[in-house]
Amino acid sequence: MRISQSPPARGVLRVLVLLATLLGLAAPPAAHASATAAPFKVLALYNGTWDAAHISFVHEANDWFPKQAAANGFTYTASNNWDLLGNGGVNAYQVVLFLDDLPQTAAQRAGFEQYMRAGGGWMGFHVSAFTTDAQSWSWYHNQFLGSGNFKSNTWGPTTAVLKTEDRTHPSTVNLPATFTSSVSEWYSWSNDLRQNPDIRVLASVDPSSFPLGTDPNQTWYSGYYPVLWTNTKYRMLYANFGHNAMDYATNTTLSSTFASTAQNRFLLDGLKWLGGADTPVPPTDPISETAWYSLAGSGNGACVDARSAATANGTAVQQYTCNGTQAQQFQFRSTDSGYTRIALRLNPQQVVDVTDRSTADNAPLQLWSWSNGQNQQWQPVKEGSGRYHFIARHSGKCLSAAASAANSVQLTQRGCDGSAAQSFALTAQP
Repeated sequence: MRISQSPPARGVLRVLVLLATLLGLAAPPAAHASATAAPFKVLALYNGTWDAAHISFVHEANDWFPKQAAANGFTYTASNNWDLLGNGGVNAYQVVLFLDDLPQTAAQRAGFEQYMRAGGGWMGFHVSAFTTDAQSWSWYHNQFLGSGNFKSNTWGPTTAVLKTEDRTHPSTVNLPATFTSSVSEWYSWSNDLRQNPDIRVLASVDPSSFPLGTDPNQTWYSGYYPVLWTNTKYRMLYANFGHNAMDYATNTTLSSTFASTAQNRFLLDGLKWLGGADTPVPPTDPISETAWYSLAGSGNGACVDARSAATANGTAVQQYTCNGTQAQQFQFRSTDSGYTRIALRLNPQQVVDVTDRSTADNAPLQLWSWSNGQNQQWQPVKEGSGRYHFIARHSGKCLSAAASAANSVQLTQRGCDGSAAQSFALTAQP
């Protein structure tokens, strides 16, 4: 039943609303109701006293994560006080990281289990899962992680091609089907994680990685090796990396755990999921790091080609009628910060290189042995059409073809201008 208000009552109501507005008590308009979410808090626990490779990773992590924090909606606190797990200090944080160790005392272990059962978030790296006595803390090693005992490792530390097994999880939704990891020592486990109904394997070693390792006695030649996974009963992620290559004689770090753009994407998207931030939106399928592609110019239809199918240093990178040969097939391998090296299938050590590191317009392109030069690194930028243009890291200029379709014209770099001569269609090759 609708009850009408008398005019005096409506007048009183208007006065009350006016007073509430003046006093700041009235609700704000709906368009302004939402506010930026407060950053979630991350606590990184570390030991920092055992194995120079692990210590190196700890130093890197405690430098890299704070630099990412503001842009990704979190704060970062590093501590070697593991008693924060036992005395309730961890409860002030939404996510805890184990960088190079795991809880050792009964109080620390009980506190961590309570934190996770209460809905806390956790990400562990490399040695945080290591044990040869899983029964000493069965909940953690056999149930929570599911991995059991350490079984074997690769040596020396190397990159690996990883296969993304589940691209629907928030931590992996932005990963390509395969990608190259940063350097690490890789572990295998006594338990088969595929047999555990609570474990969701997110990425594993791709068969193209084999043989994996440089010591014949500590090399994997085949098999199934999970690298990233989650336990669906908890907000947790485990990553089996975090061991840099080292010159132990001089205590010199030889690699970076944060050198892989795709791997870093997993870390940041994973943290956001653990911290309760918005779920990332998946992009269209990115360039695979294990596929071989032909590159056909949008302007003239000719393919990028190694002249005369040669692989020697100085071989001209040219345009030529597309013919499906391996002289026209290239692979894009991540370096860092979104850049790749463009490797030739005939000899993947040879990459597309700007001659003499020139930054000038019309500097010619050639093949040259990979040496990590910035003139050998290109940023693929996807266009609305699905094609790509490629920006040289050292100069900021674009890989360019000729306007005509004439065979054997050497490719160059030029200032990026959005023209068809700088736009290429990628087609995966068998």
